[in-house]
Amino acid sequence: MKAIAIVGAGISGAVIARLLAEQGIKSVVFDKRDHIAGNCHSERDEQTQVMLHVYGPHIFHTDDQEVWEFVNQYSEFMPYTNRVKAVYNGAVYSLPVNLHTINQFFRQTLSPAEAKAFIEQQADKTITDPQNFEEQAISMIGKELYEAFFKGYTLKQWGCHPTELPASILKRLPVRFNYNDNYFNHKYQGMPKEGYTEMVAEILNHPNITVKLNTAFEQAMASEFNHVFYSGPLDGYFNYSEGRLGYRTLDFEQFSAEGDYQGTAVMNYCEETVPWTRITEHKYFSPWETHENTVCYKEYSRLCGEEDTPYYPVRLVKERSLLNKYLDMAQSLESITFVGRLGTYRYLDMDVTIREAIDVARHFLHCQSAGETMPVFNVDPR
Repeated sequence: MKAIAIVGAGISGAVIARLLAEQGIKSVVFDKRDHIAGNCHSERDEQTQVMLHVYGPHIFHTDDQEVWEFVNQYSEFMPYTNRVKAVYNGAVYSLPVNLHTINQFFRQTLSPAEAKAFIEQQADKTITDPQNFEEQAISMIGKELYEAFFKGYTLKQWGCHPTELPASILKRLPVRFNYNDNYFNHKYQGMPKEGYTEMVAEILNHPNITVKLNTAFEQAMASEFNHVFYSGPLDGYFNYSEGRLGYRTLDFEQFSAEGDYQGTAVMNYCEETVPWTRITEHKYFSPWETHENTVCYKEYSRLCGEEDTPYYPVRLVKERSLLNKYLDMAQSLESITFVGRLGTYRYLDMDVTIREAIDVARHFLHCQSAGETMPVFNVDPR
């Protein structure tokens, strides 16, 4: 059998390559960048030795035990709890909205039951079927908390009014009536001790895997391989022939400081008048390490241009018809499967990306043994 081509040396490509390699299938992994691990790429700052999340913070959290066991085969995961703080109107609050946030914001000393009843009063119960992000927020927590912590931040992050975003985005953000400030609710949370790039290097470390960096994959190369797994941008595979799908990209203003800068890993800036969305202090992503000085990223979000790195699929209603054109074009192809956040034009957390990559590899192996055709999409991206 000819080798498999895997486009993208990030999480999706590495996991698929490894699982196929262990079953004796050779693959060539292409990446146009000069490093592996995609947007999870990490490296140590030369001056401070702080481990930097080069493309912004990636925090591993999951309830999927198999995924957790998988990543722990390739890196020692250290305990890490994400505790996000938010600046609004000259004060610092905890996010997600919890009992501390509520009491501090409204200058109250409410008990959990009292706070729940209080927020029920704040919430706009006339909105029975929220149609967008703004309606969802106001129906859950009321106008004041929404405008303080979500409206301005969302305008900056997504570059559009919250009424243009689907209500489903906010359903992932909990409101808590206790003092728990753990940003995530998942059973397993942590960080790879030596960074994500080291972890991905270990996943790719197999004699059946060849990695080619600084190498773009062209459509014409597909005939050289038995199958292609493509984790690049869906519209990019077709040279943007129908136009470009919408992505948000990030700009980072990196700076160093003596000692500590903000005392926590993530500080959101919720007001629209502040141009950056957040400041991240990277030594706090490795709390088991000690560093005398610090490195921070000031983060700005904007529409992704032709030469930018795409981060977040926008998936607004106006994207739907263009997306469907590309999906129809993809469905007409043979011997290719689109995977990952960019390949399926969906927002995916790391654990879901790994889960889907594991499932894709297993499905491919099944198709090989059963003489069946591997689908273009293992998960319906519509």
